[in-house]
Amino acid sequence: MRAARLIKMVLLLQSRPSMTAAELAAELEVSERTVTRDALALSEAGVPVYADRGRAGGYRLVGGYRTRLTGLARSEAEALFLSGVPGALREMGLDDAASAARLKVSAALLPSLRDAPVAVAQRFHLDAPGWYQEPETPGLLPAVAEAVWDDRLVRARYRRGDTEVERELAPYGLVLKAGVWYLCARVGTDFRVYRVDRFTAVALDGARFDRDAEFDLPAFWEERAAGFARSLLRARAVVRLTEAGARELPYVTDRAAAREALEAAGPPDGDGRVTVTLPVESEEVAYGQLLRLGAEAEVLEPAPLRELFARAAARMAELYR
Repeated sequence: MRAARLIKMVLLLQSRPSMTAAELAAELEVSERTVTRDALALSEAGVPVYADRGRAGGYRLVGGYRTRLTGLARSEAEALFLSGVPGALREMGLDDAASAARLKVSAALLPSLRDAPVAVAQRFHLDAPGWYQEPETPGLLPAVAEAVWDDRLVRARYRRGDTEVERELAPYGLVLKAGVWYLCARVGTDFRVYRVDRFTAVALDGARFDRDAEFDLPAFWEERAAGFARSLLRARAVVRLTEAGARELPYVTDRAAAREALEAAGPPDGDGRVTVTLPVESEEVAYGQLLRLGAEAEVLEPAPLRELFARAAARMAELYR
């Protein structure tokens, strides 16, 4: 316990020109008397901690006692501190480890780069969950993250509809998408994706698995996410759009599907409108999406969807008469 505190004290003094006893006590969560004893212990161990006496005094390291990261440019240092998502690290149980790592890197940076962490923190903040959502941390996420870090097999129970299934998984990676955690894992020879909040039990086996060196987590997720999004588009809607409607279509429905439909559309008709065949999830979903375009879109097919819009237009006309 004390050894870890002494190391942290040295790192704190490396990262700043000097610190008062009160500042060190607050950072280390000890008394000022303990700080004085720790400083003396470090000096006796050969670490050049110097105590400036007086009102403006404090503790500092002398003689250039520090470890430096050589060859690190300012943009690289700033990118290093931007690379983490604090909330995600906290949810995985890695907040303390990340804090210690940032402190060690700060202490090792050249003095000219020492303000990089503050500069980045005041300019960029990553907030993963979407609007109007209360982010919930899956209770089993830390255990899953531990298995991912250590390449350890897990025995997991997973909710699938109204039933639960049990699987032995080789957990390859975690993905945070719109506030939802997903596990990419190998089952036998297949790679699959699981929502972490649907796990009901996770037990880490002692055995470790051999990671496939060719597995690329970002590429795998991009392919699966695109495939999943397209698999939802099981229906079709024929829509006639104004120029403004065509411009806004990618912002109210699946963007890739909208762009492909617009690229495949023929030239505008005499009224300047284009007719597109748009893949949609269902008539109900398409109704909610395309209604946002108002009079910039006219649904031609299927007939039941067109009827929904006709009834909505009649109700709106009556309401605003």
